[in-house]
Amino acid sequence: MQGRVLSGMRPTGKLHFGHYHGVLANWLKLQEEYECFFFIADWHALTTDYAAPQSIAENSRQMVLDWLSIGIDPARSTIFRQSSIPAHAELFVLLSMITPLPWLERNPTYKEQMQEIRDKDLHTFGFLGYPVLQTADIIVYKANKVPVGLDQAPHLELSREITRRFNNFYGPVFPEPETILTASPKVLGTDGRKMSKSYNNSIFLSDPPEAVEQKMLTMMTDTARKRRTDTGNPDVCPLFITFHTLYSDGKTIEWVREGCATAAIGCMECKRSVIPKVLDFLRPIQEKRRELEKDPSLVSSILEAGSKKASLVASETMAHVRSAMGLS
Repeated sequence: MQGRVLSGMRPTGKLHFGHYHGVLANWLKLQEEYECFFFIADWHALTTDYAAPQSIAENSRQMVLDWLSIGIDPARSTIFRQSSIPAHAELFVLLSMITPLPWLERNPTYKEQMQEIRDKDLHTFGFLGYPVLQTADIIVYKANKVPVGLDQAPHLELSREITRRFNNFYGPVFPEPETILTASPKVLGTDGRKMSKSYNNSIFLSDPPEAVEQKMLTMMTDTARKRRTDTGNPDVCPLFITFHTLYSDGKTIEWVREGCATAAIGCMECKRSVIPKVLDFLRPIQEKRRELEKDPSLVSSILEAGSKKASLVASETMAHVRSAMGLS
């Protein structure tokens, strides 16, 4: 193995194509090359949804079922729940003692979400300090690799700064986590915006075939094609960008480009040519999910086993931390 990877997802329930191509496809590759720790970030969910935690447990179960159905293997990767490992919270407290407040206030995501999210009160220490918790999540396992998209790289740089500051004070306890930049294809929803549950425009990995087909048939295309005879541009068509580029072969893509640009084919023909390919991709995933759902205790047993393994690693790290800080 080339090193240790740490990555997590907030428990939002069933996952869609955006999650698959943005995160899970990369996890599948990483578990072949690294020692991987994948976790349910349920404490992070509370930074914005602290007033409504009722759905976290079921959302976590549904999310892990999707992880397993696409091929994340608990025999090769450690799968666990963040809140099951108290060491995350202990290290979060200790790191918060040394993290300068301006470092957190300059965080671009903090500024953006404070402006954009108006229906929740985000003036909490937990929301401001989530990068410190994120750092604790990573370094409590002495993970030296963290997969992130280009837009998330500044977040990891803050974790690197906090880690560097700790090591400067107390000695070289932690490796500085390195970025594994991951290319994420653009995945657009049925309305042409980024695929997101909050936009109600998602096609889920667990959607039954008839639902997938219906959503794709009603998906937005090039708005310039108001009539069948109008010519179009596939490069601005959400369906082409998301599904043809990811699931169609070169010959089909060439056929779509030519047919759309000359109005030789209509949007419904374009959609129907890729729907079977998407359903073929989903078929084994959904078959595996149905098998997994037959065992109601499967997810909890996997999380319990993963938490035990994660706890051993985290406990060893915290013994080192306490010794370095003179707290043992």
